[in-house]
Amino acid sequence: MLNWLSNRCLCTLVPRPWLFVGLGNPGNKYAGTRHNVGFEMIDAFAESQGIPMNTAHSKAIFGKGFVGEVPVFLAKPQTYMNLSGESTGPLAAYYKLPLSQVLVFHDDMTLPCGVLRLYDKGGHGSHKGLKSVIYHFRGNREFPRLRIGIGSPPGQMDPKAFLLQKFNLIARQRIDEALQEGVDALKLLLSKGSAESAKRFNKEQKYKHLRVQNLPV
Repeated sequence: MLNWLSNRCLCTLVPRPWLFVGLGNPGNKYAGTRHNVGFEMIDAFAESQGIPMNTAHSKAIFGKGFVGEVPVFLAKPQTYMNLSGESTGPLAAYYKLPLSQVLVFHDDMTLPCGVLRLYDKGGHGSHKGLKSVIYHFRGNREFPRLRIGIGSPPGQMDPKAFLLQKFNLIARQRIDEALQEGVDALKLLLSKGSAESAKRFNKEQKYKHLRVQNLPV
């Protein structure tokens, strides 16, 4: 076992580590865009737990720490969205993690802006970042993901242009609120496990979905 975890193991039995991966595009050009909410979720969680994101590992900006007694690895792949698996796959392999312990955060145009969903598996839904991750997991889709709703393109707007657009004031407020809800969900997951936390969290988000689905952003 890695020295970082071994030192902790001298005193207590350490729970199985989690790897949280936020998907996005690197560089200031893409900061604050709809496609980068996965990065923002990593940053919000890292800040809330005092985990520094100050190293590079497997083509990602990387951080590690403990939430209670649970070891957590945080990563923001710097490969650009469509090649996210080039970082995520090697990270999971390096730490010898089962895919059930690798949670991917990503934007979702099928959910209203600011609505979240936590699932234990699924397809890629034409999301190219997820598609790359699945490819580098050798086609295995049995990994959890936190879907972050960004809303859908208005009218005939090109979805690609929509993804690379920054949030307006109302949408930004909803996303900021959602990030804090996501932090709470992740802490619950680390303490209660994925099944119980997903059931509880998704029920709360279902009511939020009903409240905001027809509101403009």
